[in-house]
Amino acid sequence: MTSATTRSALRDSLHLAVLLCALVLTPSAGARSNIRSAFFAVYPNAVGSVLDSVPSHPVHCGVCHYNFNGGGARNPYGQRVELALPGFPNNSAGRAQAIASVAGIDAEGDNFGTQVEATDTTSYVNTPTFPGLSAANVGGVSNVNQAELLDYLTPVTGGDTTPPVVTVISPNGGETYVGNASTTVQWTATDPSGIGATSIFVSLDNGGTWKPLALNLFDTNSFTWFVANRPTTQAKIRVVALDNYFNEGSDESDAVFNVIRPPGGIAPTTLRDFDMPGSQPLQSPEFFGPTACDGCHGSYDMFVEQLFTWQGGMMAHASRDPLFLASVSVANQDAPDSGDLCLRCHMSSGWLRGRSVPTDGSQLLAIDKHGVSCETCHYLVDPFYEPGVSPPIDADILAGLTNPPTESGNGMYVVDPNGTRRGPFADAAAAHDFLYSPFHREAALCGTCHDVSNPAFEKNGNGNYVPNAFDTPASNLSANHLLPVERTYSEWLNSAYNSPTGVYAPAFGGNREYVRVCQDCHMRAITGYGCSLAGTPLRSDLPSHDQAGGSTWMLARMPELYPNEVNANAIVVGISRAQYMLQNAADMLALQQGDQLHVSVTNNTGHKLPTGYPEGRRIWINVRFFNAAMELIAESAAYNAATGVLTEDPTAKVYETKPGLDSITAPLVGEPEGPSFHFVLNNRIWKDNRIPPRGFNNAAFANFGGAPVGAAYADGQYWDDTDYTIPAGTVHAEVRLYYQSMSKELVEFLRDENVTDLNGQFMYDVWNNNGKSPPELMRLAALDLISWILGDMNCDGELNILDINPFVLALGDPAAYTAAFPNCNIALGDLNNDGEVNVLDINPFIAALGG
Repeated sequence: MTSATTRSALRDSLHLAVLLCALVLTPSAGARSNIRSAFFAVYPNAVGSVLDSVPSHPVHCGVCHYNFNGGGARNPYGQRVELALPGFPNNSAGRAQAIASVAGIDAEGDNFGTQVEATDTTSYVNTPTFPGLSAANVGGVSNVNQAELLDYLTPVTGGDTTPPVVTVISPNGGETYVGNASTTVQWTATDPSGIGATSIFVSLDNGGTWKPLALNLFDTNSFTWFVANRPTTQAKIRVVALDNYFNEGSDESDAVFNVIRPPGGIAPTTLRDFDMPGSQPLQSPEFFGPTACDGCHGSYDMFVEQLFTWQGGMMAHASRDPLFLASVSVANQDAPDSGDLCLRCHMSSGWLRGRSVPTDGSQLLAIDKHGVSCETCHYLVDPFYEPGVSPPIDADILAGLTNPPTESGNGMYVVDPNGTRRGPFADAAAAHDFLYSPFHREAALCGTCHDVSNPAFEKNGNGNYVPNAFDTPASNLSANHLLPVERTYSEWLNSAYNSPTGVYAPAFGGNREYVRVCQDCHMRAITGYGCSLAGTPLRSDLPSHDQAGGSTWMLARMPELYPNEVNANAIVVGISRAQYMLQNAADMLALQQGDQLHVSVTNNTGHKLPTGYPEGRRIWINVRFFNAAMELIAESAAYNAATGVLTEDPTAKVYETKPGLDSITAPLVGEPEGPSFHFVLNNRIWKDNRIPPRGFNNAAFANFGGAPVGAAYADGQYWDDTDYTIPAGTVHAEVRLYYQSMSKELVEFLRDENVTDLNGQFMYDVWNNNGKSPPELMRLAALDLISWILGDMNCDGELNILDINPFVLALGDPAAYTAAFPNCNIALGDLNNDGEVNVLDINPFIAALGG
């Protein structure tokens, strides 16, 4: 069955078209005028045509630019002219020669060269036509009424008003497809004027609603479709074709077909369990990767420029990280399609461009390996519109969403479908269209991906997290309702940093003494220029784009694993910056109090210490006691670098969170009750003794699932105190605070549990062959101690007759002894080492006095 729709519907679909452009420097207005003059000197018959002027924009620059005002991204013809210009003299004649040199080139791929499009008014009824615009990219124009261009994109021989004839061949009804497996969509499309572009849509409700699968395909009658795991008995395919006169024809499956859930998985999840509001696949502009930004934001000052600093941090490598890939493999095994939640943030360009099925990332392209790239952040729209604050266009963007976000977190982002870059400065100098965005100065932007919940588990009336109805989106997406995975944004939101003035912390803020939001610390204020364009303001509050956290060991692996993809020099600088962040994240005080070594660790960050992804990430206090010969006589929390084993002795203090399974869920998924690395199956927090930030409040943290577990912190407490008994004979102690991003136990789990691919084994090999992710030293304290001698009951450092009376007092009235000698330990009177101070210690005491 074939149908025709209106040109209006066509234009609606083109709003989703890819903007195939490259970022280049903006020439001056004079330069644009010179190029324009050169074009009409070569093609004088185009003067007065649509190439010269249209009703909505007389005397425009649309021959070369998407923006008819000029500047910004060039269309394909403008790009070819730009490439040709350096080969000719920089004068009128040279520019005309450059224009003439590309006369035979079909820049936009419509099978017509510029010479034909600009001059052949005999063979075609609508020439001159735009040599850089086509049905596929006209959706990217701005500052012009798009409808005025539609008849002047491709030369046609007559007034074609007949829509293309489209026939869907497969799937055409009755078939059954398995989710996450591939099949081929096939069709035919014919039209006398030729087919300009073809798009494919899928319906899961017998045509009630349609979602795009592929947009603006060229020269093909087939498409490889990886079927999303959304089971249904009511699926249909629709193919929409546009001819070169913008007539639209379509066809859809004659009958419904089936999509079934693939086998496997511990939990019977589908993609619906992990659906999130916000922008959806193929509702975004194209992503060009960081090289598109290099022309202005790189290669001018590596310590300031955005490109170099970004290349040195893990944000640039979020999709390359082998720990991430190994974790996603096990997650998909445990709960099919749960990897979708991970890909949304780690590989956002591929997710937004429809390359995230299957959810293991196997269909992603090289450009998607840039992790959290420039466009990821600078396309972002504040999902909560504020009149008078947000760019006015955002109201329309949000209104166009089927399901706008209601919370910050879980990758519920909104991107500008027009591809307009956004940033925190209203006076930016830019070679592209941009919008001033206050959202880019707010912590909520970071919260988009740094508050993560598992939507498969919801809190019930008893405060327990239980599985929701499978194959169904969560009913409530707030942080206080879903199972917490990481809560960095919520931790900040309920800290003293979230205040008008913030917290005095010049160690983090760069040029700022007070820090308030995430960007103040992780994108510290530096002095420099934001780009290389002339006229760029010199700023003292330029955000550094290193976005440093605590990752060092994995960063160091990137040049070894991906030598042709990463900037090794930037990574060296990035590691140094991450080490600086770790070394300033906490203060540590160690002092002797009698026979106790008192250690206090203070959290200097705006979140828990440590924070973020919970599995394998930990901080611990290592304490070593030495005798007079500087021989090690005792150690707490010893770490063996050769094996990667951290010994958790009874006195060890390890700051970490341990999710796991409760007694109800464990048997349902066939795993033992208790702490677990199966993070998509876990439904309980078994331990969370991480140190809270300034402004901590127990009730507030409990509300978002961040209450301490297995530890107690008073309201307002952002430090932790630990006491260690000093062994007899100790004269010196060393205390170290260590951070480790992944543990031996986690890496071995990812290796042993993976039965899907080699990602777990690969991660293990990288870990095992490169020092086993040794811990980073955050703080060190060394101090000489007063040696404690058994029988030295007055604690003067000697055992003599002056200890007799205190010993007698300890025997007869322990409470009085403690009051009289508060800095002594009564256990010094336990000379027979039976654990008590009593009459049985008298003879050993006398013997000790006698030498």
